[in-house]
Formats: sequence, C-alpha cells, structure tokens
Amino acid sequence: MFGRIALLIIPCMSLLGSCQKESQVDQATREGVLLVGNASEPKGLDPHIVSGLLEANILRALFEGLVSNDPENDTAAPAGAALEVTPDATATVWTAKLRPGGKWSDGMPVTARDFAFSYERILTPELGAKYAEMLYFLKGAEDFNKGVTKNFSTVGVEVIDDETLRLTLRGPTPYFREVLKHYTWTAVPRHVVLKFGTIGQRGNPWTRLENIVGNGPYKLKSWRRTDHIEVERNPYYWNAANVTLNGVRFLPITNTYTESRMFRDGQLHITYAAPPEVVDLMKKEHPEQLRQEPYVGTSFYRFNTKRKPLNDLRVRQALSFAVDRKLLCDTVFRGYIPAYAMTPPLGKYDPPHIAAYDQDKARKLLTESGYPGGHEFPRLKILISSKETAATLAQAVQAMFRKSLGIEVEIENKEWNAYLVAMQDLDYDIAYGGWIGDYLDPLTFLEMWTPNNGNNNTGWDSPEFVKILQQSFQESDATRRFEQLYQAETILIGDAPILPIAWQVKNYLVHPSVEGWHPLLLGNNSYQYIRLVPGR
Repeated sequence: MFGRIALLIIPCMSLLGSCQKESQVDQATREGVLLVGNASEPKGLDPHIVSGLLEANILRALFEGLVSNDPENDTAAPAGAALEVTPDATATVWTAKLRPGGKWSDGMPVTARDFAFSYERILTPELGAKYAEMLYFLKGAEDFNKGVTKNFSTVGVEVIDDETLRLTLRGPTPYFREVLKHYTWTAVPRHVVLKFGTIGQRGNPWTRLENIVGNGPYKLKSWRRTDHIEVERNPYYWNAANVTLNGVRFLPITNTYTESRMFRDGQLHITYAAPPEVVDLMKKEHPEQLRQEPYVGTSFYRFNTKRKPLNDLRVRQALSFAVDRKLLCDTVFRGYIPAYAMTPPLGKYDPPHIAAYDQDKARKLLTESGYPGGHEFPRLKILISSKETAATLAQAVQAMFRKSLGIEVEIENKEWNAYLVAMQDLDYDIAYGGWIGDYLDPLTFLEMWTPNNGNNNTGWDSPEFVKILQQSFQESDATRRFEQLYQAETILIGDAPILPIAWQVKNYLVHPSVEGWHPLLLGNNSYQYIRLVPGR
C-alpha cells in the first residue's frame, strides 16, 4: 500500500513547479494584455474635455492624430491619420493629406471634415475646454474661443476635400508636427458626437462605454470605475495587422507604495511611478527592473495671487527664497534636478537662473512685507492631492518655512478630482503641481501662464509677459525667438506666481517580459509597438 502511495506522490512533487498558480502578469503576458498602473481614475475620455497626463495615457490607445508618436525617437513624427503634413516655405500654412480608407472603430470613414469639426468643437466657447489654448496656434483660434468672433470660418481651418485639410497658423511654427502629437489635435467622430448631443454640449455621453468610437489602434473594451479601463484591438485601424498587443489594462492605483507592491507580487507589467524608498530598494535587488529616465517635466507650487498675503510680490518671493531645492531633491525625490526656472533646459534654451535658496533674502522680503520674523503672518494651507511624495514634500517645505521665516503652514490633502476643482476655482492658498511638456519646446511651459488659460489657476496676469509671448509667435528666427521666451520667463519667475521646485526624472518599474518600451522625454509610448515575451 505504501509503495502505491509513494508512486502517486512522487510524480505530483516533480510537477509541483508547473502546478503553481499563474501570476496575473504571467497570464496577461500569455494573453498579450499589458497591465499598466495609471495613478488615478480618469476624469473622462473626451479628448476635448480632459487635461491630465493619466487621461492622455489612455487616449493614446483610442485615438490617433494627423501624426503619431515614434516608439524610440522623441523628435520624429511618423504618419498617423494623415500620410503627410507639409508646410509652406514660411512654416505658417500646413497641408495634411489624410490616409485613404482610414476608418473609425465603427467602420465609418475618417475624413478631413472630422478634423475640422473637432477643431471647431474644442474651440467652441460653450464647451468650456480647459485645453483649448493648445489650438491657439491656428490663426483666429483665440478670438473664436473667447467669443470675439462668432464664425468658425475666421479660424485657419479649411477642408479642401475629404482627404485634404489646410491649416493656417498664427505665425511661423517649424515645430508644428511636434504640437500635432498632442491629443487635443486628434479628431473625434462627428457622426457619433452629434448623435448624442450638440457640438458645444458639455457632458455629451458619446464617450460612454456603449457609445465611444475612436480611430486609434485600440477600442474601449471595459470600464469599471476605480477598478480598471481595458482596451482591445481595433480591427478597423489602418495598421491593425501590425499591432502587437491584444490589449492594455489601465489600473487607477493612487498609492505608489501599493502599486510597487503589486508589481513585486506579479500584478503589473509597468508602474506609473516608483516612490523614493522603492527606488533605493530596486537599485539593490533588481536594478534591471528600475527605470530612471530623463523627463521633460517640472514640479512646482502655485500661489493664489488673489488671496492675501500672497497678493504681495514680496511674500511670494520670500517663500520661494526660503526653499532649499537641492536638499529636497536629495531627500524627497530621487534623481530630480533643482529647478531655477519653470522650463527645463531644452536644446539650446537655458532658462533664466532666478529661483534660488537664500534665507537672508527671504527674511528681508518678509520683513519688508510687514511680517518680521513671521509675526502675525496668517496660517496658510498647502493643497496637495492624495500622493505620498506630495505629502512628504509638503512636510519638508513646511519645515523650511518654519526654519527660514518663522511661519506655520498647514497641509490640506484632497482626492485628485477635488484637488483639481479647488485649483480651478482658486479655492486654495498654495498648491502643489507638476507639468509635463506637451511638446519639445519652451513655449509649452510658458503659454499656460497667460490669463484665462485653463492651466494657469494662479490669478496671475502680466500684460508684458503676454506681449512678449505674442511677439515670439511671429518670430521666424529660432535664436531671436528663444531670446524672447527667455525675457518672458524672466518676468514669470520674477513675479513669482509659482515656486519652481525641481525638474523631473521619471522613476518607474518595468517587468522583464515587456519588450519595446523605450525611454521618451515626454513618456508618450505607443502601445501598438510593445511586445510581451513569456518566460522572462
């Protein structure tokens, strides 16, 4: 009897390794589905309404603009919905030739009229698009968006035929292909949007799971709030035969420590971020799974310049000089670079060296503003979203304000969407923020600070700053244009509606089974080029 039992046990023991439960990553790898951490629940999937990076990560799968993102080269702009986008001699008039036979995910044709409709929609004042300014490159776009003109024919958008679109810009823009990569320039399906509402209707239900139609490599498969969003192959995509992944599942994991633990437990291929302690740990244990890459992004604080005492320039400057950016980069962040301006150095552009740590200047300015030694200074609040690094940073800055200026500030932590509403309503004192460039040019870090811009949220308005930016729109000489942008940024940092902290480095984790996920300065990785290799 014992011998028979032993004969049964031995084969089972030999197969124990193969009988172990398959991890979620192993199963997803086998099925060709990429599991990606995505920080939080998206506010929506309408390219004309949302304005965040985590929404952009999903929209890249569902929609494709006139040009696309290259999987390896930051400056390349391969053909997307258009076969070519060609400038005239001045780089002011651009002609897009759409891809013949391009289709939406419901099989309907993608035409130049869809793009023209989309540009009119995002600029329609009633829609209230927070990112409408991205289309101000178009001649007449700003006036139409602000209601100065009522007829869209005044905007530089012309449909030549179903496959030809002509765009006239406000001035020479040789880097326009870079701008076109941004999701605000993608088309939305005219026939679907108008089926469920009007062109300027906010809250149009066309992006619900049962309604949404896109022209990207993937289409929406499922959406379970606070759980996941999953996309699957779009059979009507022009390059569907060469799409590598069967799908992507985006997980809204708000806690970066939870996300890192899920990664280590085999539940994620790629994390959204990696907190400092995890960076240190992975350097020791699995350096091949840690990514630390250059990133065109800035961490900073906004000041509500409409509230006392932050309406006093001297107070804002004092707070800025009180912050030791190098110490914050060494202790709170890992690999970040202390920022002396809003714009990171980009190519030949080196921003003005203004923001700095100087306790003596900070104390002198606070005294001049009527609060010597912090006496009778009101108790302000630092607004943050539910992010661990933001909380750690706020605590460190809180201590610096106390040490350098003798003032106390509180920390107010809100859920992501509530945090966004508070900023947009100017219902805060000081608010933590981050900005990732929309394209590789200094203007993407500067134009957002113009009045009424949906991303300004400081109440700051400088006519001289706006004037210089507008002059740069007409400048065709690159060197002179950078000089103008430098002048504008000097005004911005000098007036201190923001407190620059650090230029970012992207710290995150990638599973060994992921192949083709290359470092990109803007992090605009295209999922259709990614491969999952089992057994790694």
